[in-house]
Amino acid sequence: MKNTILLVSLPILFVLALNCLEVEAQVCRPSGKIIGKKPPHGKCNTEDDSDCCFQGKIYTTYKCSPQVSSHTKAVLTLNSFEKGGDGGGPSECDKKYHSDDRPIVALSTGWFNRKSRCLNNITISANGRSVVAMVVDECDSTMGCDEVHDYQPPCADNIVDASRAVWEALGVPKNDWGYMDITWADV
Repeated sequence: MKNTILLVSLPILFVLALNCLEVEAQVCRPSGKIIGKKPPHGKCNTEDDSDCCFQGKIYTTYKCSPQVSSHTKAVLTLNSFEKGGDGGGPSECDKKYHSDDRPIVALSTGWFNRKSRCLNNITISANGRSVVAMVVDECDSTMGCDEVHDYQPPCADNIVDASRAVWEALGVPKNDWGYMDITWADV
């Protein structure tokens, strides 16, 4: 009887162990593609070296982001959350514009998680420093190249799009602002 239970239990344990490894190794895979359209003249804001979509270029989209941990790896980018800035329209969380003098961020679609992190703080670490910033917007990984997205391509799945206040707090020299590897965590 004990041998039968052991023989039945081993395959079950093996399957469970494989499932655990699979969950641990999960990565965010592309969910689709969009074809870029040429922005109307003067409609794509290139402040902060923002990219504009190119006619016919294929852009990858994501519905997910890498798994969040206590030290989630990401790429910090520069964004303006002010009216007329390269961030486009008002913030997704509260439908308001925000001062770039405040430490605020937009997260890739998967991390934004249907507004679940709206107006919550995250801690961003890089350059030997940390800063607490409030999530106010989504960096859309599912759509782009249209008026709503300021004719910019979809975000990658691992973006923390930050105001200049975040870059300053991390002590990054202004001429190095734009893209930087970071870690972040929920507060």
